[in-house]
Amino acid sequence: MKWDSYINGYASYLKLERSLSSNSVASYIEDAQKLSQFFSSEHSSITPQKVTADILRDFITWINKKGLSGRSQARVLSGIKGFFKYLILENVISDNPATLIESPRMGRKLPDTLSIEEIDSIISVIDLSKPEGTRNKAILETLYSCGLRVSELIGMKISNYFPEIGYVKITGKGNKERLVPIGNTAIKCIRLYREGVRVHLQPQRGSEDILFLNRHGRKLTRVMIFTIIKRLVEKAGLKKTISPHTFRHSFATHLINGGADLRAVQEMLGHESITTTEIYTHLDREYLRESIMQFHPRYLRKSH
Repeated sequence: MKWDSYINGYASYLKLERSLSSNSVASYIEDAQKLSQFFSSEHSSITPQKVTADILRDFITWINKKGLSGRSQARVLSGIKGFFKYLILENVISDNPATLIESPRMGRKLPDTLSIEEIDSIISVIDLSKPEGTRNKAILETLYSCGLRVSELIGMKISNYFPEIGYVKITGKGNKERLVPIGNTAIKCIRLYREGVRVHLQPQRGSEDILFLNRHGRKLTRVMIFTIIKRLVEKAGLKKTISPHTFRHSFATHLINGGADLRAVQEMLGHESITTTEIYTHLDREYLRESIMQFHPRYLRKSH
């Protein structure tokens, strides 16, 4: 049996038994396919039963030569371990050869963020004389107000939007649902979009309940959201590399810097583990200095 057959079975397992989202499944399968490509080019006769830790170390060297960062290598290795766990469940192999492979060492990457002024500057260059401008402003205000993933934004449903109580129900990773507060500015922009733009669109089949649509009445794609933001960033004259996720990072950072409870932010972001949310506790140096000056006993005590 070829590796592709095992990978197809793995995809079905992730989707049906693990109930993972299509994006998560695609990510895991991409990792497994890298392993398949490695065997095709380096060890064409290897079957799952013959894979050893040494061979997998060769695989790590192989992806390293392809220019993958330490972080990307660690993610791929994590995906590969999951693939071999699946093969054990299916009684294809008895031991996981990836268990003894250590992840590449790497520092914890702090997410890029935008200041409130930078967010305002991006939104200010939107051309509101065009229908897509009204929609795009509502999109950016929603991203920043709710801290959504791009996949959550494009899948946002009208039936799950409750402006009268200031909440939106979001379906996140693993099809887990959560209620996220939405601010008055985003609510106002969505109302203007729905009453002035969306009401004139004829939603295509399957997109009737989707909030944000393209001019043809179809659900927006992830690529389209990236493109919208890239063009606005260029127009605003910002030199940062900014993606939809940057607005999510900024949402979390601004909340925590403002004193929000970490557990509350975890709930709003839909993080399964609090350690994932903790990355947003990085603060600018001036804020740290002010905090130390205000609260540390050695700084409070004046020298004589």
